[in-house]
Amino acid sequence: MRGIIIMFKFITHRPLWLNILTGILLTVAILFIFIFSLNWITHHAESRTVPSVTGKSFDEAKKIMEKAGFDVEIQDSIYVDTVKPLKVLKQVPEADELVKVNRTVYLTINRAVPPMIEMPNLVGFSFRSAEMEIKNMGLRVGDTIYQSNFAKNAVLEQRYKGSIIIPGTKIRMGSTISFVLGSGVGNEKFVVPQLIGMRYCDAKAMMESHGLIIGSVMASEIADTCNAYIYKQNPERFDEEKKFQYIRTGQTMDVWLQAEKPVSDSTTATPPDL
Repeated sequence: MRGIIIMFKFITHRPLWLNILTGILLTVAILFIFIFSLNWITHHAESRTVPSVTGKSFDEAKKIMEKAGFDVEIQDSIYVDTVKPLKVLKQVPEADELVKVNRTVYLTINRAVPPMIEMPNLVGFSFRSAEMEIKNMGLRVGDTIYQSNFAKNAVLEQRYKGSIIIPGTKIRMGSTISFVLGSGVGNEKFVVPQLIGMRYCDAKAMMESHGLIIGSVMASEIADTCNAYIYKQNPERFDEEKKFQYIRTGQTMDVWLQAEKPVSDSTTATPPDL
């Protein structure tokens, strides 16, 4: 307390102009010290070249950056299936840029575990469109299998690990998807088969073995479709003049089902073998 009183008396007993001059000089001195200390605080004029760490592991990149006088932070992580996990994909600032020391370098690294994504519905797409969609989603295109169908090169089935995969199923990015594609209408022509009187599953198996496809199935109040009987088909076996009609591989046939076996067709003409 006594010291404060002595200081107060020292100031008040001095001329006013001397106190003002002292204050001005003191302010200038503090400002001078602050300005010249900025060079030391901010490392003004102390710049270094950013080293290249793209393609290196994160641990290795961090050591290189810190040794060069830079801080390191992970800015983002994405997944690239052709790059090993935790490898540096991108750096900001880029390599060989001249920046101040102690600046933070932001890294984008490859994820260690592929993210989960939803499988899209590609059935009905052309193979080219499906291939582009798969690649854009970070998936791989696997084998392609052709099946008799009038829709040439259209996706009939999408498969994952050999089984049909339902749209919306969660799978890892980078997974391989295979396709079953339509082979188009074939050149081989043969007589329309007689399906009336056959059980649905037997007719379906017989048609598929010859490259034909069941199209629409009309089955009103049928509990057991597989064992139901076909009583109508389109196209029919004969035209209006009772001449045989022909069909090609890859084409479809529509069928109508009922529980009871229909009366067999009385037409006795013998066509070439199916």
